[in-house]
Amino acid sequence: MPIKYEKAEDIQIRMNEIANILFPYVKLNDVSCLRSFGSSSRGTIARCHALGKAMQLGLGRKGFYVIEVISKRFDKMPLEEQDKVIIHELMHIPKCFGGGFIHHDVVCEENVEKMHRQYINFKNKNLISNEPQKKEVFQYYDLDNKNNNRNNNDNNSLDKSNNFNANLNDFDNGFRKDNNNNNNNNNNNQKKTKRDWFRFGF
Repeated sequence: MPIKYEKAEDIQIRMNEIANILFPYVKLNDVSCLRSFGSSSRGTIARCHALGKAMQLGLGRKGFYVIEVISKRFDKMPLEEQDKVIIHELMHIPKCFGGGFIHHDVVCEENVEKMHRQYINFKNKNLISNEPQKKEVFQYYDLDNKNNNRNNNDNNSLDKSNNFNANLNDFDNGFRKDNNNNNNNNNNNQKKTKRDWFRFGF
């Protein structure tokens, strides 16, 4: 069965994120990720391919790299192990981006583990810094509303009290006036009747 290749957009997204954090010199537009099916190689999980000097000259362009993940092995791995594989392949790309490779004396398990820890630490720190901070909110507007309501109630009570006092004064003045009139009109010793008292609400 011949090997079949297809674009691996999911791997491309993850590779771009890892490269931005750990390998800022990598030109993301010049690295493509593929997924292969039907490979007969034993034990290989992923490969890094480069555009050699002769091909660069013939095409009139600079370096280009392809990261190939072999589906039957890579896709079964946990996400963390997949990230380590992507880091491993990115470590093969030199800073000069010239079409060569960094070899396995540098790209070894120990160094991959170090880079992966840096990647996880960066993500955790960034996650914490992006968490919304809990702020204690004092609802001053509630206190203001309560004070306003209290003031309004006090003002209403004062208005009612003033109105009552004004009515009481009016009543008292009216009573005195009517009483004086009655006294003047009752010079013949006529007594005030109960009917006169009921006029004032007694």
